[in-house]
Amino acid sequence: MNNDAISTAITAIRNANTRRKAMIRIPATKMTKSIVQISLEEGFVRSVAEHKENRKEFLDVSLKYFGKKKEPYIVAIKCISKPGLRIYSDRREIPKILGGMGIAIPPTSYGLVTDREARQKKIGGEILCHIW
Repeated sequence: MNNDAISTAITAIRNANTRRKAMIRIPATKMTKSIVQISLEEGFVRSVAEHKENRKEFLDVSLKYFGKKKEPYIVAIKCISKPGLRIYSDRREIPKILGGMGIAIPPTSYGLVTDREARQKKIGGEILCHIW
């Protein structure tokens, strides 16, 4: 059993994207809800719905594709910090993903934000994942 819900959710999204799945169900935690919400706001995901089943909460995430070949909007999604190795970044060192085309998600004292918001608020933190 995997104790890292964030990497489990990111891996599930990456695998569903590879298989061109329309919808995926991932376990709902505060962190996974925030990551999916940021992905929704940035346009990488079509929609999100919460679902309860046997006292467990899940997120039904509808992935976004374009064109006749169903090319995914999420080209790559990578988990950066892991339980065994945390990666922290100062406010001046927050990476720009593909020159601003992608996003990095650091948890801050304001909650989970995008790399642009973290630079604007001049706060750093642990880098959870990159999406482009």
